[in-house]
Amino acid sequence: MLLPIRGHILGLAAGALAPWWPRGDADGVETEDLSPAAAAILAAFADHLRLERGLSPHTVRAYTGDLTNLFAHLARVGEGEPGDVTLADLRRWLANLHAAGSDRATLARRAAGARTFFAWAARTGRLPADPAAALRSPTVDRRLPPTVEAEQARRALDGLAARVEEAEDPLDRAARRRDLAIVEVLYAGGIRVSELAGLDTGDLDVQRGLLRVLGKGGKQRTVPLGAPALRALDAWLAVRARLARPAAGQAVFVGDRGGRIDPRVVRRIVHRALAVVPDAPDLGPHGLRHAMATHLLEGGADLRSVQELLGHSSLATTQLYTHVSGDRLRKAYQQAHPRA
Repeated sequence: MLLPIRGHILGLAAGALAPWWPRGDADGVETEDLSPAAAAILAAFADHLRLERGLSPHTVRAYTGDLTNLFAHLARVGEGEPGDVTLADLRRWLANLHAAGSDRATLARRAAGARTFFAWAARTGRLPADPAAALRSPTVDRRLPPTVEAEQARRALDGLAARVEEAEDPLDRAARRRDLAIVEVLYAGGIRVSELAGLDTGDLDVQRGLLRVLGKGGKQRTVPLGAPALRALDAWLAVRARLARPAAGQAVFVGDRGGRIDPRVVRRIVHRALAVVPDAPDLGPHGLRHAMATHLLEGGADLRSVQELLGHSSLATTQLYTHVSGDRLRKAYQQAHPRA
């Protein structure tokens, strides 16, 4: 049996949920497939993620999308009520996903989401027990993500700088200065695309070459920028008023319509910048984040410092983001090992 849920949640139905609620996930599951009890407890869980844990709307949608998939699957097999879920149900759900073609990373993410949800529901008294406590995730291949070489990054930035000089129309020139500043800041600071889009002018300390970044979970960190990024940022801010509209507020980067820039626009800018570089991989902003970490390590930075710059809570995450060449590893070994 489902234990009592807060009164203000009970009236929620799948069609009346908040704007952040997913209408459907990648598998085409609609929230109308859920029972009122499942929709209500998932809405309460989303509130918990958003208000108590301070997670981003994107992360909340990812959690609720995976759980919507779970409860829609359970409803199809006649076991859609949260209080009736068993460990065997969860294992069958993952097995069905695997049979449908989901890869190990997707299965691991969905299993982790289920564990988080059921632990919260049991801890807060919404469910009598936690059926996911013994649910294991499949082992995920820890493959290094693709990245760009330092020379490829330089050529992409040089290409953007050349485009600024080629522009004759003032608005076009302003937009190109913005594009150059965006890619420079992403590569120099290693910040996430959501962090860049969320930057306000009050977060900049151009004199000291620092950014104040609001990262995952509402955690703040300070990120230094190099001279090229600071010059590009200063040049963009000098012409920002040509594109900005009142809706932009204090946003550092604005889109072509004058409001705060959308992360999707930033991704297109990065893809275009790398597309003109021969042999460069087709990467988005996260690829520049990987490159920043890798190139810092190649230049001699210690892993702990890179962890702080990236805002990772775990050093293991930082290690996954980095590529260190065999030459660098051999050099470090020869310099440090007593029997090298």
